[in-house]
Amino acid sequence: MLYRFIGGVVLMSGIFSAFGLSASAGLNAYIPLLIIAITAKVSTVTGWHLMSLSKPWDTLESWWIIGLLVVLSAVEFFADKIPAVNHINDAVQTFVRPAAGAVAFAASANVVNDIHPVLSLAAGLLIAGTVHTAKAGAMRPAVTAVSAGTATPVVSLVEDVVSTLVSILAVVVPMVIGVLLFIFLLWFVVWLYRRPARQRRAAA
Repeated sequence: MLYRFIGGVVLMSGIFSAFGLSASAGLNAYIPLLIIAITAKVSTVTGWHLMSLSKPWDTLESWWIIGLLVVLSAVEFFADKIPAVNHINDAVQTFVRPAAGAVAFAASANVVNDIHPVLSLAAGLLIAGTVHTAKAGAMRPAVTAVSAGTATPVVSLVEDVVSTLVSILAVVVPMVIGVLLFIFLLWFVVWLYRRPARQRRAAA
């Protein structure tokens, strides 16, 4: 009985971790992948069981991949801070962030072994895509309209910080991520439900 309970906790922790990492990919495609790669690399080098990656996701541990993720993170960091460029960046990231979320979900420890890889990829794609849609389709336009684009760098920096913190928490304290993700999804459902009413009031 105790063994089954511990196994269930480990499985749920792995699922929450995967959800958190894929959700943070919806804000920044490369930060969660970089944190996964570094955590797995540290685990391999030191022997600490922080995160273990199954094939083919263990490719993320390569120094070449880690270096590439550092460069891509830097490129997105600066591109997303420039008011004119950030719209182009968001358009490109419409495809990149869901894909990164799919990889982050599937690569997360304890998940790929218990869930079919195709289902893992689909779940990560859906989660990251939802977060990206909320960001690019709702929050960013509202901020741009209110501040005439002057608040874009600040909001982008906040998103990067949130993505980093969520990714770290997803590895260290995955249960917290489960609660935060539930709150966000609840807010998003309410926002979608109330959107037609807001549009009708705006039209009137």
